[in-house]
Amino acid sequence: MWLLPALSRISTTAVGMYYDFDVAGRRVPRTGPVLLVANHPNSMVDPGAVAAAARRPVRFLAKAPLFDSVAIGWLVRGAGAIPVYRSEDDPAGSSRNVKMFSAAHRALANGSVVGIFPEGWSHSEPSLTPLKTGAARIALGAAELLGHSFPVVPIGLTFRDKVRFRSDALALVGRPIAWDDLAGRTPTNAAAVRELTARIEQGLRKVTVNLERWEDRPLVEAAEEIYAAELSPRRDPELQLRRRRAMSEVLYRLRRSRPEEVEPLGREILRHKQVLDMLALRATDLDRVPGLKHALWWAVRRGLFFGVAAPLAALGIAVFWIPYKITELLEWRYRPAYDVQASFRVLGGAFFFMVWIALFVTLAWWQWGWIPGLALLIGLPAVGVISLSVRERWTEAWTNARRYFLMRGREDVRRRLRRRQRELARRLEQLRKRPGLTGVRDQEADPGRASDREASRPVSRKEERREGQSR
Repeated sequence: MWLLPALSRISTTAVGMYYDFDVAGRRVPRTGPVLLVANHPNSMVDPGAVAAAARRPVRFLAKAPLFDSVAIGWLVRGAGAIPVYRSEDDPAGSSRNVKMFSAAHRALANGSVVGIFPEGWSHSEPSLTPLKTGAARIALGAAELLGHSFPVVPIGLTFRDKVRFRSDALALVGRPIAWDDLAGRTPTNAAAVRELTARIEQGLRKVTVNLERWEDRPLVEAAEEIYAAELSPRRDPELQLRRRRAMSEVLYRLRRSRPEEVEPLGREILRHKQVLDMLALRATDLDRVPGLKHALWWAVRRGLFFGVAAPLAALGIAVFWIPYKITELLEWRYRPAYDVQASFRVLGGAFFFMVWIALFVTLAWWQWGWIPGLALLIGLPAVGVISLSVRERWTEAWTNARRYFLMRGREDVRRRLRRRQRELARRLEQLRKRPGLTGVRDQEADPGRASDREASRPVSRKEERREGQSR
C-alpha cells in the first residue's frame, strides 16, 4: 500500500489536470472510520475524484480482474484496494467475497476510510442504476465490530462532458446517512440490509442529477441557467446541482400531470438558449455591460499576463507535443468504451508525460550534471501547468472580449433577450411553487434557503480560490 498515503494529493492533481474539477458540500470527517458511497459514471476516474474529495487516504473496493491487469494492476494494489469477486467476471469466484467483506470490516474497525460504488459497475446511464447490497453489508458488519454506527457519506460525481478535456466536474459531498437505528443488526439481517441500501440510494440521489433520459439534459441545464441568472445569482456549484435536480424532478412530474405544458415551455427555453449560444453569451451576461474604464483595465491586466506567460506556454506545447500525440494515437488504436475514455486519457497521459519528463531529466543529468537535471525535474511540470493555465485564460479572454463588443454594439438585443429571460424565469418559478410538482428534494434547492445555510456550509475549493484572489 505504498501509494495509499499520497493517494488523495495525487488524485487531486490528476483529476484537476484533466477536468476543471471542484469539490463542494460538506467535509468528510478527518478522523475515524468512514464509508464513502458514490455513483459510478466514469470508470477509473471516479476513485480519483472520490479520493480528492475525501482529503484522506481511501481504500477502494475494486473488481478482481483489475489486480491482474498489466497496465493498472500495480496501481490498484499500491493504493490498497480490496478485491471484489463478481459473478460476471468469474462465476466460481463470488464465494471468495467472504474475504472481501472481512477485509473491509477490519479496515473500518481500524479507523480507515473505505470507498465503494454501490451500483457495482461504471456506466453512462442518465440516472443511478439499482444499487447492490454490498455497501449496506459492509457498514453493518463493521458496526458489529465497532459496537456502534459510523459515518456513511454519499458523494455525487457529476461531469458536464466526461470525455472532453477541461470540462467541468464536481464532487459533491452530502450529509452522512442516518442509520443509528440499524447499527445493532447483523449483515445477515435481510430487512436491515434492504433498508440501509434504500437509505444509501436516497442519499446518493440527493447529490446527483437523475434524468429520465439524456435528451432532457439540455433542457434541464438551460432552465437552471435561466432561473439562476434571474432569481439566484450567487455562483455555487452545490446550489447549481440542487437546482438542476429540482428542475429534473419538476420535468418528470409535469410530464405525468400536465404533459401539454412541457413541450411549449421546453421549446421556448431551448430556443432562448440557442440564441445565447449563437451569440456566445451566458444567461448572466444579459444583466449589464461593463463600462469602458473597467474594460480597459481588464485588457491591460490580461495583456501583461499573456506577455509574460505566452513564451512559457509555447515552450510547454512544444515540449509535451509528442507524449500528447502518443496518448491520442493509442486511444485511436484501442478505441476504449465511452465511460473508459477519460480514464484511458488520464492514466495513459500521466504515464507518458512522466516518462517524457524522466527522459529529459536523465539526458540533462548525463550531459551536464545533477543541477540541470534537478532544474528540469522541477521546471518541466511547472511549464506544463503554465501552458494549461494560459490555454484556459486565452479562451476565456477571447470569449469575454467578444461578448463585450457584441453587447456594447447591440444594446437593443441585450434588452430584448433580458426581457424574454425574465419572463421564462418567472414561469419556472411558478412551476417550482405549484403544488404537486415539487418534493422534499426541491426544497433543498430553494434559493431562498441559501442564506440560511451560508454560515455553516463549507465553501467549495473554487470559492476558496476566488476569495483568496480577491483579498
